Amino acid sequence: MNNKPIIALDFPGETEVFQFLGYFNESLFVKIGMELYLQEGPAIVQKVKEQGHDIFLDLKLHDIPNTVKSAMKGLARLGVDLVNVHAAGGIRMMEGALEGLEAGTSAGNNRAKLIAVTQLTSTTEEEMKNEQKINLSLLDSVLHYAAISKQAGLDGVVCSVHEAGKIGETCGQEFLRVTPGIRLAGGAAHDQKRIATPDGARADGSSLIVVGRAITGAQDPVAAYKEVCELWGEQ
Repeated sequence: MNNKPIIALDFPGETEVFQFLGYFNESLFVKIGMELYLQEGPAIVQKVKEQGHDIFLDLKLHDIPNTVKSAMKGLARLGVDLVNVHAAGGIRMMEGALEGLEAGTSAGNNRAKLIAVTQLTSTTEEEMKNEQKINLSLLDSVLHYAAISKQAGLDGVVCSVHEAGKIGETCGQEFLRVTPGIRLAGGAAHDQKRIATPDGARADGSSLIVVGRAITGAQDPVAAYKEVCELWGEQ
């Protein structure tokens, strides 16, 4: 799996996706999330894969262990590179997800990396405490979720840039810290609360970054992508 910036294909449908991908003459690392997957189904994954792109399938599975295990076994057949669950589902659920992913991966192929969402980058500490009734700091909550994700055998977590360095210290540098909420300097935060620039993410310990509207909403997406790549640098 490469460490290119991951471009979030948060488009309403296939037409917009391939119009966007048509701007590029290179293989990319892209994210297919719930919006696109639910509109277009597994076929969109296959079509994007056929163009040679790596895929982070961002469905954030969260259900009873057996259901997640079965779902992940099916998703493994799509041949994506990175998938995720919610760490709040617990250790047994995450272990089930890993079992399903391994069982569904064809012989001779590498299984997708499996990561867990800790706290969404749209969540503030106040919201977490008031709505989730978690009486910890946001950092401690994220670190706890990262620790149980590692205990379950996962490859890493989704977190904000602000927790990435500490997770690397406590869980090891090989443990992936995938960070959304990446913006170029001066860019709008939109619905994200815990955000950073690509170079800030690099300095603070991110393993992979996810960039959406800073690229997909730019007047010149290719130029915006190149700027993000330059700021992100070699990892």
